[in-house]
Amino acid sequence: MKKPFIGVIASFALMLGACGGGTGDNEENEGESSSGSDSGEELEVAVIPAQSAGEMQDGLDALENTLNESMDRSVSVDHFPSYNAVVEALNFGRIDLAYLGPLTYVIANEESGAEAILTQEIDGKPYYYSYIISHVDKPWDSLDEMLEQPDDVNFAFGSVSSTSGSLMPGLELRDRGVFESEENHDFASVRYTGSHDVTANAVANNQVDAGAIDSAIYNELVEAGTIDESNVKKIWESDQIYQYPWAARSGMSDELKQQFQDAFTGIEDEQILDIFGGASAFVETGHSSYEDIAQAASDFGMLNMDSVEE
Repeated sequence: MKKPFIGVIASFALMLGACGGGTGDNEENEGESSSGSDSGEELEVAVIPAQSAGEMQDGLDALENTLNESMDRSVSVDHFPSYNAVVEALNFGRIDLAYLGPLTYVIANEESGAEAILTQEIDGKPYYYSYIISHVDKPWDSLDEMLEQPDDVNFAFGSVSSTSGSLMPGLELRDRGVFESEENHDFASVRYTGSHDVTANAVANNQVDAGAIDSAIYNELVEAGTIDESNVKKIWESDQIYQYPWAARSGMSDELKQQFQDAFTGIEDEQILDIFGGASAFVETGHSSYEDIAQAASDFGMLNMDSVEE
Protein backbone atom coordinates (compact mmCIF):
# COMPACT_ATOMS: atom_id res chain seq x y z
CA MET A 1 0.00 0.00 0.00
CA LYS A 2 2.82 2.45 0.72
CA LYS A 3 4.56 2.66 -2.62
CA PRO A 4 1.74 4.16 -4.74
CA PHE A 5 0.99 6.80 -2.11
CA ILE A 6 4.68 7.65 -2.03
CA GLY A 7 4.28 8.36 -5.74
CA VAL A 8 1.82 11.16 -4.96
CA ILE A 9 3.84 12.90 -2.27
CA ALA A 10 7.24 12.10 -3.75
CA SER A 11 6.39 14.11 -6.86
CA PHE A 12 6.09 17.12 -4.57
CA ALA A 13 9.41 16.32 -2.88
CA LEU A 14 11.12 15.95 -6.25
CA MET A 15 9.78 19.35 -7.38
CA LEU A 16 11.19 20.93 -4.25
CA GLY A 17 14.50 19.17 -4.74
CA ALA A 18 14.69 20.47 -8.31
CA CYS A 19 13.97 23.96 -7.06
CA GLY A 20 16.57 24.20 -4.36
CA GLY A 21 19.10 21.47 -3.81
CA GLY A 22 20.64 20.37 -0.54
CA THR A 23 22.42 22.10 2.26
CA GLY A 24 25.70 22.13 0.38
CA ASP A 25 24.16 24.00 -2.56
CA ASN A 26 22.70 26.54 -0.17
CA GLU A 27 26.09 27.17 1.42
CA GLU A 28 27.69 27.70 -1.98
CA ASN A 29 25.09 30.24 -3.03
CA GLU A 30 24.55 31.97 0.30
CA GLY A 31 27.23 34.54 -0.34
CA GLU A 32 25.53 35.54 -3.60
CA SER A 33 22.06 35.95 -2.10
CA SER A 34 20.26 39.27 -1.83
CA SER A 35 19.40 38.57 1.83
CA GLY A 36 21.65 37.92 4.79
CA SER A 37 21.72 38.70 8.48
CA ASP A 38 25.18 40.30 8.24
CA SER A 39 24.70 42.27 5.02
CA GLY A 40 22.70 45.18 6.41
CA GLU A 41 20.34 44.92 3.45
CA GLU A 42 16.56 44.78 3.58
CA LEU A 43 15.17 41.68 5.29
CA GLU A 44 12.85 39.54 3.18
CA VAL A 45 9.86 37.73 4.71
CA ALA A 46 7.75 35.34 2.61
CA VAL A 47 4.26 33.99 3.25
CA ILE A 48 2.64 31.03 1.51
CA PRO A 49 -0.86 31.32 0.00
CA ALA A 50 -2.91 30.05 2.95
CA GLN A 51 -5.80 32.17 1.63
CA SER A 52 -6.36 34.21 -1.51
CA ALA A 53 -3.89 37.04 -2.03
CA GLY A 54 -6.61 39.68 -1.85
CA GLU A 55 -7.84 38.51 1.55
CA MET A 56 -4.32 38.49 2.98
CA GLN A 57 -2.83 41.67 1.55
CA ASP A 58 -4.12 44.18 4.09
CA GLY A 59 -2.85 42.03 6.95
CA LEU A 60 0.52 41.54 5.25
CA ASP A 61 0.84 45.28 4.74
CA ALA A 62 0.15 45.78 8.44
CA LEU A 63 2.72 43.09 9.32
CA GLU A 64 5.33 44.78 7.13
CA ASN A 65 4.69 48.13 8.82
CA THR A 66 4.91 46.56 12.27
CA LEU A 67 8.19 44.76 11.52
CA ASN A 68 9.69 47.91 10.06
CA GLU A 69 8.86 49.74 13.27
CA SER A 70 10.22 47.06 15.61
CA MET A 71 13.27 45.70 13.75
CA ASP A 72 16.63 47.39 13.37
CA ARG A 73 16.51 47.05 9.59
CA SER A 74 14.07 47.57 6.76
CA VAL A 75 11.73 44.59 6.23
CA SER A 76 9.75 43.56 3.14
CA VAL A 77 6.83 41.10 3.49
CA ASP A 78 5.66 39.36 0.31
CA HIS A 79 2.93 36.86 -0.52
CA PHE A 80 4.62 34.13 -2.56
CA PRO A 81 2.63 32.25 -5.23
CA SER A 82 3.43 28.69 -4.14
CA TYR A 83 5.10 26.42 -1.62
CA ASN A 84 7.78 25.59 -4.20
CA ALA A 85 8.72 29.24 -4.67
CA VAL A 86 9.19 29.77 -0.94
CA VAL A 87 11.31 26.64 -0.48
CA GLU A 88 13.49 27.56 -3.45
CA ALA A 89 14.03 31.04 -2.02
CA LEU A 90 14.88 29.60 1.41
CA ASN A 91 17.27 27.05 -0.05
CA PHE A 92 19.26 29.75 -1.85
CA GLY A 93 19.13 32.31 0.96
CA ARG A 94 17.03 34.78 -1.03
CA ILE A 95 14.62 35.26 1.86
CA ASP A 96 15.29 35.50 5.58
CA LEU A 97 12.06 34.23 7.13
CA ALA A 98 9.24 32.17 5.65
CA TYR A 99 5.77 31.16 6.82
CA LEU A 100 5.34 27.52 5.77
CA GLY A 101 3.09 24.54 6.28
CA PRO A 102 4.64 21.88 8.56
CA LEU A 103 5.26 19.42 5.71
CA THR A 104 6.88 22.05 3.53
CA TYR A 105 8.98 23.18 6.47
CA VAL A 106 10.45 19.77 7.28
CA ILE A 107 11.46 19.34 3.64
CA ALA A 108 13.08 22.79 3.63
CA ASN A 109 14.83 21.91 6.91
CA GLU A 110 16.17 18.70 5.39
CA GLU A 111 17.30 20.40 2.17
CA SER A 112 18.87 23.59 3.46
CA GLY A 113 18.81 23.66 7.25
CA ALA A 114 15.95 26.16 7.55
CA GLU A 115 14.96 26.43 11.22
CA ALA A 116 11.55 26.93 12.82
CA ILE A 117 11.70 29.83 15.29
CA LEU A 118 8.07 30.98 15.61
CA THR A 119 4.53 29.75 15.27
CA GLN A 120 1.07 30.99 16.27
CA GLU A 121 -1.50 29.99 18.82
CA ILE A 122 -5.18 29.62 17.97
CA ASP A 123 -7.40 30.15 21.01
CA GLY A 124 -4.29 29.93 23.15
CA LYS A 125 -3.05 26.61 21.73
CA PRO A 126 -0.28 26.01 19.14
CA TYR A 127 -2.12 23.17 17.43
CA TYR A 128 -4.54 22.62 14.59
CA TYR A 129 -6.17 19.61 12.94
CA SER A 130 -7.00 18.10 9.61
CA TYR A 131 -10.74 17.78 9.06
CA ILE A 132 -12.64 15.72 6.56
CA ILE A 133 -15.90 17.50 5.87
CA SER A 134 -18.93 16.44 3.88
CA HIS A 135 -22.14 17.99 2.61
CA VAL A 136 -24.88 17.91 5.22
CA ASP A 137 -27.25 16.04 2.88
CA LYS A 138 -24.95 13.04 2.54
CA PRO A 139 -26.18 9.84 4.25
CA TRP A 140 -23.16 9.44 6.53
CA ASP A 141 -22.15 11.13 9.77
CA SER A 142 -18.68 9.62 10.24
CA LEU A 143 -15.72 8.53 8.15
CA ASP A 144 -16.46 4.92 9.02
CA GLU A 145 -19.97 5.27 7.59
CA MET A 146 -18.72 7.05 4.47
CA LEU A 147 -16.16 4.33 3.78
CA GLU A 148 -18.80 1.59 3.82
CA GLN A 149 -19.38 2.51 0.16
CA PRO A 150 -16.34 4.51 -1.01
CA ASP A 151 -17.17 3.92 -4.66
CA ASP A 152 -20.09 6.35 -4.22
CA VAL A 153 -17.80 9.15 -2.96
CA ASN A 154 -16.15 11.93 -4.95
CA PHE A 155 -13.28 13.02 -2.68
CA ALA A 156 -11.19 16.22 -2.69
CA PHE A 157 -7.78 16.94 -1.19
CA GLY A 158 -6.24 20.42 -1.16
CA SER A 159 -2.66 20.91 -2.32
CA VAL A 160 -0.50 17.78 -2.49
CA SER A 161 2.05 19.74 -0.42
CA SER A 162 -0.42 20.47 2.40
CA THR A 163 -0.03 18.70 5.75
CA SER A 164 -3.72 18.93 6.69
CA GLY A 165 -5.17 19.01 3.19
CA SER A 166 -3.26 16.03 1.82
CA LEU A 167 -0.62 14.22 3.90
CA MET A 168 -2.49 13.44 7.13
CA PRO A 169 -5.91 12.62 5.60
CA GLY A 170 -4.18 10.72 2.81
CA LEU A 171 -2.34 8.55 5.30
CA GLU A 172 -5.56 7.95 7.23
CA LEU A 173 -7.36 6.84 4.08
CA ARG A 174 -4.43 4.73 2.98
CA ASP A 175 -4.34 2.99 6.36
CA ARG A 176 -8.05 2.27 5.97
CA GLY A 177 -7.31 0.59 2.63
CA VAL A 178 -9.23 2.91 0.30
CA PHE A 179 -6.57 5.28 -1.06
CA GLU A 180 -3.15 4.80 -2.62
CA SER A 181 -2.84 7.65 -5.11
CA GLU A 182 -4.88 10.00 -7.28
CA GLU A 183 -5.00 7.25 -9.90
CA ASN A 184 -5.35 4.24 -7.59
CA HIS A 185 -8.13 4.34 -5.00
CA ASP A 186 -11.58 2.97 -4.17
CA PHE A 187 -13.46 6.27 -4.52
CA ALA A 188 -15.67 7.32 -7.40
CA SER A 189 -13.10 10.07 -8.03
CA VAL A 190 -10.23 11.89 -6.33
CA ARG A 191 -9.09 15.42 -7.09
CA TYR A 192 -6.62 17.95 -5.71
CA THR A 193 -8.20 21.40 -5.57
CA GLY A 194 -4.99 23.25 -4.76
CA SER A 195 -6.31 25.19 -1.74
CA HIS A 196 -8.38 24.82 1.42
CA ASP A 197 -10.99 27.42 0.49
CA VAL A 198 -11.63 25.78 -2.89
CA THR A 199 -12.12 22.43 -1.15
CA ALA A 200 -14.54 23.94 1.37
CA ASN A 201 -16.61 25.58 -1.33
CA ALA A 202 -16.62 22.41 -3.43
CA VAL A 203 -18.09 20.49 -0.47
CA ALA A 204 -20.55 23.21 0.51
CA ASN A 205 -21.79 23.52 -3.08
CA ASN A 206 -22.12 19.73 -3.48
CA GLN A 207 -19.46 19.59 -6.19
CA VAL A 208 -17.72 16.84 -4.23
CA ASP A 209 -19.03 14.56 -1.50
CA ALA A 210 -16.20 15.05 0.99
CA GLY A 211 -12.90 16.88 1.30
CA ALA A 212 -9.88 17.44 3.56
CA ILE A 213 -9.18 20.87 5.05
CA ASP A 214 -7.12 22.74 7.65
CA SER A 215 -9.27 23.20 10.78
CA ALA A 216 -8.19 26.81 11.40
CA ILE A 217 -8.91 27.84 7.82
CA TYR A 218 -12.23 26.02 7.91
CA ASN A 219 -13.26 27.87 11.08
CA GLU A 220 -12.14 31.17 9.60
CA LEU A 221 -14.15 30.57 6.41
CA VAL A 222 -17.23 29.81 8.50
CA GLU A 223 -16.78 32.89 10.70
CA ALA A 224 -16.31 35.11 7.65
CA GLY A 225 -19.46 33.72 6.05
CA THR A 226 -17.47 32.48 3.05
CA ILE A 227 -19.11 29.09 3.50
CA ASP A 228 -22.41 28.31 5.19
CA GLU A 229 -21.74 25.90 8.05
CA SER A 230 -25.29 24.61 7.79
CA ASN A 231 -24.32 23.04 4.45
CA VAL A 232 -21.39 21.01 5.80
CA LYS A 233 -20.57 18.56 8.59
CA LYS A 234 -17.27 17.33 10.03
CA ILE A 235 -16.92 13.55 9.79
CA TRP A 236 -13.26 13.08 10.79
CA GLU A 237 -10.63 14.93 12.83
CA SER A 238 -6.93 14.11 12.95
CA ASP A 239 -4.67 14.07 15.98
CA GLN A 240 -3.09 17.41 16.92
CA ILE A 241 -0.76 18.96 14.34
CA TYR A 242 1.67 21.62 15.50
CA GLN A 243 0.88 24.99 13.94
CA TYR A 244 2.49 26.41 10.80
CA PRO A 245 6.08 27.49 11.52
CA TRP A 246 7.98 30.63 10.62
CA ALA A 247 11.33 29.31 9.41
CA ALA A 248 14.60 31.25 9.44
CA ARG A 249 17.02 30.61 6.62
CA SER A 250 20.18 28.65 7.30
CA GLY A 251 23.02 30.75 8.66
CA MET A 252 20.89 33.42 10.32
CA SER A 253 22.55 34.84 13.41
CA ASP A 254 21.06 34.14 16.83
CA GLU A 255 20.76 37.89 17.32
CA LEU A 256 18.56 38.32 14.24
CA LYS A 257 16.46 35.27 15.15
CA GLN A 258 15.80 36.84 18.54
CA GLN A 259 14.86 40.15 16.91
CA PHE A 260 12.28 38.37 14.78
CA GLN A 261 10.97 36.46 17.78
CA ASP A 262 10.69 39.62 19.87
CA ALA A 263 8.95 41.48 17.03
CA PHE A 264 6.37 38.74 16.37
CA THR A 265 5.59 37.85 19.97
CA GLY A 266 4.82 41.51 20.62
CA ILE A 267 2.16 41.68 17.89
CA GLU A 268 -1.40 42.24 19.13
CA ASP A 269 -2.89 43.72 15.94
CA GLU A 270 -5.95 41.59 15.09
CA GLN A 271 -5.70 42.53 11.43
CA ILE A 272 -2.38 40.71 11.35
CA LEU A 273 -3.35 37.82 13.61
CA ASP A 274 -6.56 37.12 11.71
CA ILE A 275 -4.85 36.22 8.44
CA PHE A 276 -2.85 33.48 10.16
CA GLY A 277 -5.76 31.20 10.97
CA GLY A 278 -7.33 33.67 13.36
CA ALA A 279 -4.29 33.50 15.63
CA SER A 280 -4.48 34.74 19.21
CA ALA A 281 -0.71 35.29 19.49
CA PHE A 282 2.67 34.46 17.98
CA VAL A 283 4.96 32.31 20.15
CA GLU A 284 8.52 31.00 19.97
CA THR A 285 9.11 27.40 18.86
CA GLY A 286 11.85 25.13 17.54
CA HIS A 287 12.43 22.20 15.21
CA SER A 288 11.57 19.65 17.91
CA SER A 289 7.91 20.65 17.61
CA TYR A 290 7.88 19.24 14.06
CA GLU A 291 9.72 15.97 14.60
CA ASP A 292 6.51 13.94 14.25
CA ILE A 293 5.84 15.46 10.83
CA ALA A 294 9.49 14.95 9.86
CA GLN A 295 9.25 11.30 10.89
CA ALA A 296 6.06 10.80 8.88
CA ALA A 297 7.64 12.43 5.83
CA SER A 298 10.74 10.26 6.26
CA ASP A 299 8.68 7.09 6.64
CA PHE A 300 7.02 7.78 3.32
CA GLY A 301 10.18 8.60 1.41
CA MET A 302 9.88 12.36 1.25
CA LEU A 303 13.18 13.22 2.92
CA ASN A 304 15.36 10.62 1.22
CA MET A 305 15.62 11.28 -2.49
CA ASP A 306 17.36 7.96 -3.21
CA SER A 307 14.49 5.95 -1.73
CA VAL A 308 11.99 8.10 -3.64
CA GLU A 309 13.72 7.41 -6.93
CA GLU A 310 13.69 3.67 -6.29
